Amino acid sequence: MTSPDPDTGLLAPGWAGSPAASATADGAYLQALLDAEAALTRAQAALGLAPPEAAAAVTEAAHANRFDVRSLAERARGGGNPVIPLVADLTEAIGEEYGPYVHRGATSQDILDTATMLVAARTLDLVLADLDRVQRALARLAAEHRDTAMPGRTLTQHAVPTTFGLKAAGWRALVLDARDRVTVVRDSLPAQLGGAAGTLAAFTVYGAEDTQALTAAFAAQLGLRAPLLPWHALRAPVADLAGCLAFTAGALGRIAADVLVLGRTEIAEVAEGGGGGSSAMPHKANPVRSTLIAAAARRAPQLAATLYGSLAAEDERPAGAWHAEWEPLRDLLRLVGGAARDAAELTGGLRVHADTMREHLDLTHGLIVSERLSAELAPVLGRARAKALLTELAKRTYAEGVSLGELLSREPELKDVDLGEPTDPTGYTGSAGALTDRALERP
Repeated sequence: MTSPDPDTGLLAPGWAGSPAASATADGAYLQALLDAEAALTRAQAALGLAPPEAAAAVTEAAHANRFDVRSLAERARGGGNPVIPLVADLTEAIGEEYGPYVHRGATSQDILDTATMLVAARTLDLVLADLDRVQRALARLAAEHRDTAMPGRTLTQHAVPTTFGLKAAGWRALVLDARDRVTVVRDSLPAQLGGAAGTLAAFTVYGAEDTQALTAAFAAQLGLRAPLLPWHALRAPVADLAGCLAFTAGALGRIAADVLVLGRTEIAEVAEGGGGGSSAMPHKANPVRSTLIAAAARRAPQLAATLYGSLAAEDERPAGAWHAEWEPLRDLLRLVGGAARDAAELTGGLRVHADTMREHLDLTHGLIVSERLSAELAPVLGRARAKALLTELAKRTYAEGVSLGELLSREPELKDVDLGEPTDPTGYTGSAGALTDRALERP
C-alpha cells in the first residue's frame, strides 16, 4: 500500500481544499525555495557577477516537479533544513558548467527565509481577496438591515434594542481593520540575504563591490522588499506576520461567535446558508463554517505566541529559535487562509430572520426599553421615584407575565402620560442607523 500524503489536511477541514492549502503545501514551499535560488543567480548575473547562461540554466532547472520532495524532507534531518539537500540536487541537475553558480555566496537561512516570505506573500494575496469578499457581503447585509431591530445583548442577557445592520457594520469594520493590517505586512515582506553570518562577505569575494545593490536586485527579482539589514536574528518580519494573522483570525472569529450564538435553535435569528449534516441525527444542520472559523480563532493566538517567542534569538544566526518558526507560521497561514475562505462563504449565504428578531424584542415583556422609560418618566415623577417604580414593576412583569407597558398604564401617576412610543422597542435603537451609515462610508 502506498503511504498517504501527510499534507492533505485530513484532520484540518478548516483549511483543506482552500487556496491557502495549495499556496502553503510542500510542493509550493519547494517551488518558493527554487524561486529564491534562481532569483539569486539572476541577480548576480544582472550585476555581472555570473554569466547570463548560468542564470538561464538555474531558472530552467528550478521547477518543483523535477525534485523529490519526500526525499528532500528525509535528507533535511542531516543538516537540519531542506535547503542543504536541495542545493545538492539542483547543482547536480544543472551540471558541471553552471552548477557552481547555484547558491553562490548564500547560506541556507537566506534561501529558506526568502522562500517563507514568498509563500507568505502568495498566501496573503489569497487572504486579501477573500477578506474583500467578506467585507462586500457584510456591507450588503448592513445596508439591507440598517433598521432591522433586534435585542442587544450584554453579558448574555437582553440589554437595549440594537439593529442587525449595526452588528453587520461592526463585523465589517473589524474585517477592514484586518485587511489594512494584512496589506501593510504584505507590502513590507523582505527578501533575506546575508551570507554565513550576516556580513555578505562571500559575495565580495565573488566580485560584488556593492552588496546593497545585490540585495536590491535579489529582492526585485522576487517582488519582495529589500531589507535595510540581513535579518537572520532580527525577526520582526515574522513577528509582524504573526500579529496580522492572529488579528485576522480573531476578527473573523468575532463574526463566527455571533453567528453561533444567534443561530442556536432556541434563538434562530440567523442561519448559515448551508448547514452541515450529522452522522447520527438526520435533522441537524450544523453551522460548520462558523465552527471552523471559531476553531481557527482559538488556535491562532498560541501559534503567534511561538513566533513572538522567536524574537529572542541569539548570535548572528540562532539555533532553535529560527527552526521553531517554520511549522507554526505555515499553520497560521493555512488557518487564516481557510478561515477567510469560510468567512466569505458564511457571510455570502447568511440568512437573517428579521421576524424572529422582532419577536424576541418582546421576550422581556417590555423591560428591554426600561432605560428609555426611566429617562422619559424622570421629568414627570422625579428620578428617584421613576427608578423605584420601574424596579417594582419589573419584578411584577416577571412574576405576573404582564407587559411593562400594561402595568405602567395602570399607574394613577401616569394617567395623563402617553406611553405608546416609549414602550415600542423598535423605536429605541438610538443612533444605530446613523452609525451604520457612517461605518459603510469606509471603503
